[in-house]
Amino acid sequence: MFDSRHIKTFHEVVRTGSYSAAARVLGYTQPAVTQQMKALERDVGSALFVRVGRRMRLTEAGEALSRHARSILDSMAAAQEQMNALTRLRSGRVRLCAFPSANSTLVPETLARLTASHPGIRVDLLENEPPESLHRLARGECDISLAFSYPGLREQVPGELVEMPLLEDRLTVLLPRPHPLARRRMVRLADLAGERWIAGCPRCRANLLHECAEAGFVPDIAFMTDDNLAVQSLVAEGLGVAMTPALVLNFMRHEKVAGRPLQPFSHRKIFAYVLREHLRIPATARVLEELRTVAANKVGC
Repeated sequence: MFDSRHIKTFHEVVRTGSYSAAARVLGYTQPAVTQQMKALERDVGSALFVRVGRRMRLTEAGEALSRHARSILDSMAAAQEQMNALTRLRSGRVRLCAFPSANSTLVPETLARLTASHPGIRVDLLENEPPESLHRLARGECDISLAFSYPGLREQVPGELVEMPLLEDRLTVLLPRPHPLARRRMVRLADLAGERWIAGCPRCRANLLHECAEAGFVPDIAFMTDDNLAVQSLVAEGLGVAMTPALVLNFMRHEKVAGRPLQPFSHRKIFAYVLREHLRIPATARVLEELRTVAANKVGC
């Protein structure tokens, strides 16, 4: 292992032809240059220079080291520049894994803010529902994961993950517009006991069963689909009712469907997750900060 300062000094000695000239360029004293070259020769295990009259000539070892010195210094300079770019947020790449309704709402607004303030940061988008999105984070396949949970249905989060609350997303019921309950400002879940239901992703479906059990009935689930557009289209055709987060209605609202808040109040919680050591990575920390800002503007969604 060579000291980078010694390599730089060695390169300058070779370039200028003498210890004294190298000392003037580097701002060192000549004895300091001499000591550095002696230390480098100890590291190499061989002499690097020999004197021929009043001039210095490279030994075979010196010639070999000289061929590598410039590329070593160039690589170090490039590495330093890249580190400066990353720490000063001029560049960076972050892999963000989120569920569909977050990728359609929170994520685009976050990326727009990020692009305006730090255009050098690139974000790769991945899509998975929880818990798979958390498993991908734990496996190192992404840097940030967005996930949601329902009251009473919390899953065990891997201990190496840091959980950051983003927002509470109110649940609504979707009804065909001609439905009698669509005229109400709010709808009691118990009043929907006799309806056919359209259920969503496995986690949402589990919450539907849980919420209906709390209201005293078992829902008649006629259709199941992860596609938010398909859910609303089925409701629009009068094939059933559905429970959906309000966040979905921010970007998708079928003209033949009415969304009404549920009574009693029900919600899901949305979190950002990250590996603890990734909090120290500037680009990752910046993306998390922008996510929190966007989510804060959606409180009460």
